[in-house]
Amino acid sequence: MIRRFNRYELKYVVPSAQYRALVHDLRYFMSPDTHGDGDGFYRICSLYYDSPDLAAYRSKIEGLKYRRKLRLRIYPGDDITKVTKCFVEIKQRINRTVQKRRLTLSLADGELLCSGQSLPQQLDELDEAVASEVIYMVKAQNMTPKCIVSYRRQAFEGSRYESGMRVTFDMQLQGRTHALKVNEDAKNYYFFPPDFYVMEVKVNERIPDWMTTLIARHECQLQRVSKYVAAMSRGMSRFRFALATKEMNIYG
Repeated sequence: MIRRFNRYELKYVVPSAQYRALVHDLRYFMSPDTHGDGDGFYRICSLYYDSPDLAAYRSKIEGLKYRRKLRLRIYPGDDITKVTKCFVEIKQRINRTVQKRRLTLSLADGELLCSGQSLPQQLDELDEAVASEVIYMVKAQNMTPKCIVSYRRQAFEGSRYESGMRVTFDMQLQGRTHALKVNEDAKNYYFFPPDFYVMEVKVNERIPDWMTTLIARHECQLQRVSKYVAAMSRGMSRFRFALATKEMNIYG
């Protein structure tokens, strides 16, 4: 498993009909991700950490060129409560270049690390450096769990000519700002309309000509999308609505 990489990521929001047409054409050039089922589907659930003043959230809203996020990610199967392994990730973006550093840990160790309590044992030199960076981020910014993002993904891998290329479609985009334990079977809310998907094109160097042609043919429009920001914004608006409703009940 690749633990560190740099790549370019381009994002598009596509309706369900456009998604089906894109997948039909993609199958001529790419194969479903072997980590998913036969069609490349799998689920993702991520817990995002942020500072009390939501520095990571605001950096996206304000359009800063340099941004950094900390998340704890799991890939749940049929029973999310039985997940015991996680991935702790530092995702850093400089303009359109994404740098990711990832640790594979037990869920218990991952939660302890992201709380700033302790470094996992028996890490190699590279992983220990990443773990130390996580501890520093958490303590320097007083980071705590803020939001869970959950969705279903269909992923495609490039051929031997574009071995580092991936195209993913994220659907059933849901989240929550309560019950912030990543493997808890808690109720989520939709932060994206169910019939719209987020398509991401991820490449190491350049997008091949056939992909550029396909994007143009299907009239895909580049979007600045952050699932964390969208889920947090929806959660905060729900909180404000609930608070206003409570006040109306008290004073109305």
